[in-house]
Amino acid sequence: MSSQLLPSYDVLRMGITHLATLGLAVWAAINHRYIYAGIRTLPRDLLALSRFAKTILALKYVQRGNKTVGQLFDENAKKEPQKVLLYFEEERWTNEQVLRLTNKIANYFQQQGFKKGDSVAIFMENRPEYLCIWLGLSKIGVVAALTNYNLRLQPLRHCFEAVNCKAIIYNDELSPALKEVMEIGGLVGTPLYSLCSLNEMPTIPSAIHLGKTLEQALDTQPIVPSKIEFQDKLFYIYTSGTTGLPKAAVIKHSRYLMAAVGNFYMHGLRKDEVIYTALPLYHGAGNMLGGGVALCFGVSMAIRKKFSASNFWKDCIRYDVTAAQYIGEICRYLIAQPPSPYDKSHKVRIMFGNGLRREIWPDFVKRFNIPQINELYGATEGNCNMVNIDNKVGAVGFLPWYLSWLIPYQLIKVDEATGEPIRGKNGKVLICEPDEPGELIGKIQKNHPIRDYLGYADKNSSKGKVLENAFKKGDAYFRSGDILVRDIFGYFYFKGNYTARTML
Repeated sequence: MSSQLLPSYDVLRMGITHLATLGLAVWAAINHRYIYAGIRTLPRDLLALSRFAKTILALKYVQRGNKTVGQLFDENAKKEPQKVLLYFEEERWTNEQVLRLTNKIANYFQQQGFKKGDSVAIFMENRPEYLCIWLGLSKIGVVAALTNYNLRLQPLRHCFEAVNCKAIIYNDELSPALKEVMEIGGLVGTPLYSLCSLNEMPTIPSAIHLGKTLEQALDTQPIVPSKIEFQDKLFYIYTSGTTGLPKAAVIKHSRYLMAAVGNFYMHGLRKDEVIYTALPLYHGAGNMLGGGVALCFGVSMAIRKKFSASNFWKDCIRYDVTAAQYIGEICRYLIAQPPSPYDKSHKVRIMFGNGLRREIWPDFVKRFNIPQINELYGATEGNCNMVNIDNKVGAVGFLPWYLSWLIPYQLIKVDEATGEPIRGKNGKVLICEPDEPGELIGKIQKNHPIRDYLGYADKNSSKGKVLENAFKKGDAYFRSGDILVRDIFGYFYFKGNYTARTML
C-alpha cells in the first residue's frame, strides 16, 4: 500500500481536535444554562465548600475519637471554667457551674440505679437546668425524653409511656399537668423529681425535691460501668403530633454532634458569639442548633423562658447578642410590633432558622438591620439538611447540580393524588428537572454522621419514611414528605414560595 494513501500524523491529530471541539460545542450548547449557573454561583459554592470541608473534618475527628456530647462539653469547660456559658434572666452560669451540676445529676441518678439505656422524661420549661439535666443523664447513658410542656392528658401520658420512661423530672409549675395524667390512670409507680426552690416543697407530695437531693451528690466525673459512645442514643425528641399522637425521634450523640458542628461551621459562627434563643429546648432547633453550639464549642447562649415579641430586641441588647435563632412565626410577630428604638440598637449580625416568609423577608432585614439571614431546611429525624448562606430571599438552601454526588439529595416525581413516587419503565424513580416540583429525598448511609437515618422509637413509624430500590436494587432514601422546587442555580424553595424565572 502506498504511503501517500495513509493519513499523516498531523492530519489525524487535526481530525481528532476538530471532533473534540465539535463535541465540546455540542455539550456546551445543550448544557449552557448549567455552565452559566455554575459561573454565577461560583463564589457562593466556594464559600460553602470551605465551610462544608471544616464540618466534615470536625465530624471525622469526633467520630474517630468516639466522642460524645458530654466529653466535648467537659473539654471546653475545663479550658475556660469561668466563661459564662448560659444567660437566663438575672442568672449567669459559668462552664464550671454547668459542669458541676451535670456531674451531680449523673452521680445521683446512677446511685439510684439508673443505667445505660434507661429512659427518663424531662418535662420542663426553658431554663439552664434543662440542658444540665439531659447532659448529666447522658454521661451515664440514660436517654432523656424531651417532652413538650404544652401537652396535656392522653398525648402527654403517651409521651411518657411510648419510650417506657422510668422517671420524670419536671419544674414544679407544671405539676397540674402531671396531676391530670394521674387522674386518667397514668404515672402509676413512676418516680417524680420536682425542680423547685430550695425553700419550697413540691406541689405533688410524693415527688422528690431534686434541688435538695442534689446538694449531697458528688460533683466529680461519674465512673460508669458501660462506656458511652458516639453512636449511642442521646435523647428522644417528639414530633408535633399534628397527625396522631407524637412520635419519639431517636437522636444519637452522632446526630446531635452533626447538628452542632454543621450549625457552627456552615453559618460561619465564632466562639466569641452570644447566641439568643427563645425557642423551646424540647425541640431540635433550640436544643441541637442553639444548645449544641454552646455545649460543643463553648459559645455563650442566652435563654428565654418563653418567646416575647416585645422583649426580643431588648434581650439581644441586654446580653450583647450577636447571633439569634428564629422560626417564621417569630419574625412575623416581631415585624408586627410597633417601631421601637430597640429595633436597630442591637449587635445581632446573623439570624438563622426556618420559615421566614418570602413576602416579609426584605422588610424584616431592612427594619431590624440584620446583615445576614441564614434560612435552614431539615427535619429532626431526617437526613436532608441544607442552609441558605448568601441571603437569597425565599430559598431554604442550595445544592449545586455538579455536587449531587457529594451530597446525595434528589427531587423526585410523585403522584399528586397518592403521594407515591413515580417510577419509569426500568423501575427507577424519576428525577425532577429544574423548576419542576418534587419530593426531596436523601440517601441513607448507616453510621454516617450526616446521611444516617435513625427513625423513631416505634419502628413501624420509621418504615413509611424510607424509599427502597430508588435508583438501584438495595439502596434506601429518606423521604422528607416535602414538595420543593430547585432552580437552575441550585437553590431550593418550597413550592408555594417559588416562581419560575426565565434565564437568558
